[in-house]
Amino acid sequence: MSNFPPLDRLTPEYIRNFEPYIPSKPDEELKRLYGCERLFRLNNNENPLGPPPAARRVIREFPPPRASVYPSGDAYYLRLKLAEKFDMHPDQFLVGNGANEVISFAIKAFCEAGDNIVTADKTFAVYEWVATFSGFGAHLVPLADFGFDAEGMLRAMDDRTKILFVCNPNNPTGSIWKRGMLRGFLDRVAGSRIVVVDEAYAEFVEDPEFQNAMDLIPEYPNLVVFRTFSKMYALAGLRIGYLAGAMEVVDVIRRTCVVYSVNVLAQLAALAAIEECAEHIERTRELVRKGKSFLVREIGALGLEYVSGEGNFVMLKLPMNDGLAYRKLMTRGVMIRSMTGFRFPNWIRVTVSTDEAMECFIEALTEALGERG
Repeated sequence: MSNFPPLDRLTPEYIRNFEPYIPSKPDEELKRLYGCERLFRLNNNENPLGPPPAARRVIREFPPPRASVYPSGDAYYLRLKLAEKFDMHPDQFLVGNGANEVISFAIKAFCEAGDNIVTADKTFAVYEWVATFSGFGAHLVPLADFGFDAEGMLRAMDDRTKILFVCNPNNPTGSIWKRGMLRGFLDRVAGSRIVVVDEAYAEFVEDPEFQNAMDLIPEYPNLVVFRTFSKMYALAGLRIGYLAGAMEVVDVIRRTCVVYSVNVLAQLAALAAIEECAEHIERTRELVRKGKSFLVREIGALGLEYVSGEGNFVMLKLPMNDGLAYRKLMTRGVMIRSMTGFRFPNWIRVTVSTDEAMECFIEALTEALGERG
């Protein structure tokens, strides 16, 4: 008689039916697999400049014996610094192991069996994934002209909707919710549900009409805002993000937190990054401006459709399968994001990076298109 557990009976149906995300192999394995000597990572919207100087110093000088000591369980000093930066109370912030963890905190805090969330059908997929593999529904609203459809999201709500997720700027299209639009949406929700605004790319935005949701927290107690240190601050490898909201809402979400999930080096580096970031942000924005200008000019010259909004990425449509394009570009040492998983078949997303990376991407893309004939 086998002692192997009866997995079909023990595993919920929503877990059995969920297709797990398969991460890419390490860079060295990819280079070996595709036969390339170098690899430009243009797939994850990473900042090629690396962390701000102050964060670099913290990482370089981190004393190894500290690795044996547990970190602050609630990122105490980082929350103090965030409160100072945004003129809020430290208890209005929660820090997590990357933005993905704080997404999970929020969903688990408010949803129970039979509940659902509402978001766009072509946006950051983790909102949908976490809801689905947690046993909750996800109502997905089609984009309108590559942006969120506010009216469609309001119509998609039902009696079991607990959270509405807004990605601003939207990943992958770069569309933004402008001042009147976001305020009007929050007014229509009227406090009846939690509204989460994910501002992972907020530091890249240069449109003066962009509505910074952090400024709205005092007016809307049902508003929760996500931020990350992965993108602008280039600490993706240390995995650290945070959420902010009214004290009462954050107190509820805190009950779902896994304490000690954010390592000590991530906390120290994030703290240093906040304290010394102005020059780093401007240097990064200048790199993105220049890189985007080059990309849209060259993509246009190739006769390809593209979407270039806010954020450090550009999305373009190809006359071939995006999975095939990924493989062709990889053999030339260029790694992009294929967009079928975002429900944009035959599109790819490209991270804006250094001059050398951008030129190599266009050269590789031109060759791949030429092979197609």
